Amino acid sequence: MLETTLKIINPLGLHARAAGKFVNLAKSFQSEITLRKTAEAVDGKSIMSVMLLAAPVGSEVELRVHGDDESDAFNALCELINNGFGELD
Repeated sequence: MLETTLKIINPLGLHARAAGKFVNLAKSFQSEITLRKTAEAVDGKSIMSVMLLAAPVGSEVELRVHGDDESDAFNALCELINNGFGELD
């Protein structure tokens, strides 16, 4: 299992478009993917669950990935978050 804490840096936070990008990428992997903000942990492959985290800019989320392709999934999802979901100029 791989896990890390990441900061949401895109100006709109983990809004619908960013959550959609995260979930679509997460679904491309077989591994179990979990996002946690404070005490709430959600399925990283569920758009409604990810959106309900309500993670604005500056929030910290914990990414946890477990499975056969965990390394590839972990690296891709970390890159997506660290690059501001492609929303930074």
